[in-house]
Amino acid sequence: MFLFRFFFKFLTFLLVLALAIPTFALARVWYSANHETNRKADAIVLMGAAQLDGKPGQVLEARLKEVLRIYEKDFADQVFTLGEGAPGDRFTEAGTSREWLARNGLGWKSVTAIKIGRDSYTSIEALAKNIDKDKYNSIIIVTDPYHCFRSVTIARDFGFDATCSPVRTGIASLDKAGFRYLLRETGAYLAYITLGRRGIHISDHVARKL
Repeated sequence: MFLFRFFFKFLTFLLVLALAIPTFALARVWYSANHETNRKADAIVLMGAAQLDGKPGQVLEARLKEVLRIYEKDFADQVFTLGEGAPGDRFTEAGTSREWLARNGLGWKSVTAIKIGRDSYTSIEALAKNIDKDKYNSIIIVTDPYHCFRSVTIARDFGFDATCSPVRTGIASLDKAGFRYLLRETGAYLAYITLGRRGIHISDHVARKL
């Protein structure tokens, strides 16, 4: 009888734990999306998203507009754009973003395109490997609200002092993204902290193509 009660309590504990961890992660993703934390930094980092033959897709354009907004408010004077292109593409996400920003008021010297990385992890990894982290340690990541928490977590794991400035417009903004995006990002975050940090990389490339 004692063993049965112990086994039942143990199973109950595991069930509560299995529910509590995802719920806690979801709450953190939601909180990060709804509470902007950006402040002046060494650089602004734009997470890549789909480009269509050199033209930003809807998600990427919303992110570019947010970069422009905080750049004009003097949050930072250097911008790094991230993301390579799909196989066969003539243009990259990073290159398309740099050209858009240059055409909309930022000087070419103020924007550096890092054309490596097809997902969040590999893009931030490329950033860490290709810039002077002593000079550009504090960064403001620009991305979708529900993508903020995981992006900042990855950046901090690479040694950056990272905050996030989420987009305010577009199909991935808070009023349009929907609960499905929140659930997906919660799952992606859990996959990263349980597997990604142990070297098992699961690409989120499809998620970024919204």
